[in-house]
Amino acid sequence: MAWRNPYYDPALAHHRVDGFVNPEPEVPVGGDFWRWRRERRAQGVPQAPATGYAAFAREWSMAPDFAQAGERIWWLGHSTLLLQIDGLRVLTDPVLSSRASPFSFVGPARKLPCVTSVAALPDIDLVLISHSHYDHLDRLSVQQLARRSRAQAQPIHFIVPLGLGDKLRSFGADNVHELDWWQAFDFRGLRVRATPAQHWSARTPWDRNRTLWCGFTVHGAQRGFYFAGDTGYWHGVPEIVERCGRIDLAALPIGAYAPRWFMKGQHIDPAQAVQMHLELAARHSIAIHWGTFELADDALDEPPQKLAIALADNGLGADDFWLLKHGESRSLAMRTLAESRVHFGT
Repeated sequence: MAWRNPYYDPALAHHRVDGFVNPEPEVPVGGDFWRWRRERRAQGVPQAPATGYAAFAREWSMAPDFAQAGERIWWLGHSTLLLQIDGLRVLTDPVLSSRASPFSFVGPARKLPCVTSVAALPDIDLVLISHSHYDHLDRLSVQQLARRSRAQAQPIHFIVPLGLGDKLRSFGADNVHELDWWQAFDFRGLRVRATPAQHWSARTPWDRNRTLWCGFTVHGAQRGFYFAGDTGYWHGVPEIVERCGRIDLAALPIGAYAPRWFMKGQHIDPAQAVQMHLELAARHSIAIHWGTFELADDALDEPPQKLAIALADNGLGADDFWLLKHGESRSLAMRTLAESRVHFGT
């Protein structure tokens, strides 16, 4: 008997009887996988960072200081961020293992040593997981967080797209909440909303697109945060602001984009990240999904170089779009209300 999507709603364009599709389903995702593998072997890519892996790791890593007070964000590598907002802590796509793989001995290995561990994190309130891929949903990290949850004064709540709840519960997580695109979850003054993304899902060769993928917005008393997860470019980006509210900080991927013929439908490149930053009218953006795992043909040190070019082409600079080291944090302190009004045209 063929598998049937238990969430299927014929009124929703991204729902199918056999799974889910993208906001722009006509855009190809991937392509000839074996052609890509052959070409990357022939071309000898990805190349090592210009200064070598060890020097790159020293340049782009630091020990995180979780004792820093106030509203902040830490980049912990790849798509893992710790957001401190309204007295709560939100963790995105926690992958703190040595490989993004179902196996401990094979699969994409972390090129920079992880700067923290689940045990070293402060108490976590919310965990947001964007989709099922191994570089975003790590079994060991979730298992450790589930154990932490039961030891904390307040348990962790896990927010996932449709279909991922059972997987999280199989890893030991409680308080798992599934969201469809544009659905919201309210938690102690924060509103978390799942947003569309141009991507796909799978953890085996047999479950492609059976679970949904998404980004998230998080809005508190003063600030709005957008976490893109994994996404190719799609033309509905401005709708995120229209439906969810102002974005003060956007976490946008800048890596794993080459070759474009293969990655274009699923991963934005640095120029498209800047385009999304502008379309979101974000006060700041932070670069994620680069410098940690070699998942495509771009070298680990290439995305920052291309980001700098894209920013300059658009009259923007490093204060507009942050490049943090693994473990580094930034304050989310607001500009004055007058400055904010000018910036957002309100």
